[in-house]
Amino acid sequence: MGTLYLVRHGQASFGADDYDQLSEMGLRQSVRLGEHFAARGLRFDGLIAGTLRRHKQTLAGILQGMNQAGEHLSWEGLNEYDSESVIAAVHPGPLERPTTPEMARHHFRLLRDGLAQWMAGSASPRGMPRYADFAAGVTGALDHVRASHYGQTVLIVSSGGPISTAVGHVLGLRPEVTIELNLRMRNTAVTEFAFTPKRHMLVSYNGVPHLETPPCTDWVTYA
Repeated sequence: MGTLYLVRHGQASFGADDYDQLSEMGLRQSVRLGEHFAARGLRFDGLIAGTLRRHKQTLAGILQGMNQAGEHLSWEGLNEYDSESVIAAVHPGPLERPTTPEMARHHFRLLRDGLAQWMAGSASPRGMPRYADFAAGVTGALDHVRASHYGQTVLIVSSGGPISTAVGHVLGLRPEVTIELNLRMRNTAVTEFAFTPKRHMLVSYNGVPHLETPPCTDWVTYA
């Protein structure tokens, strides 16, 4: 039996010109998670991450907190979908950056609708693959872990979309359930799978044990 930890990136820069950049909070969350892993005595036999900047920064923070160095495998299939393209597929007009809670809620309502249509094949967001191809990039990473790391402990750093897709694939969930999992995932949340050469099994989802004690209890974020 092997163990796979899937970690969503730390808080990024929602509403900024460049979302793909960890905030100061995101960096703190990542280092804290690494400290938590180290306190548990975890060492990773394999490191895999998407190719986005926030994935690499999160992994670097985790390794810093663990006082561990290591090369990682870059896996493009673990990159997030383009949320702006998803929204534009169902809301072709200009959309202001969300600066109020109501604007943020409106943003995520449009995102939920766009994701549902993309997953159903009724919308084709510009510059994005079909959902089936997006999901294949995620399941390909799971296949690689099973084939190459049986009996080992592996860390994947990715985003909410790929991680929820992985959970949905393992559990056989309906697309609308996978969307809800995606939109409720916390930054640096940990999802754990056990795996054999034939399959993955969900052990836990969306946990933030590293943020459950002072001074970190107000570090929980979602974007």
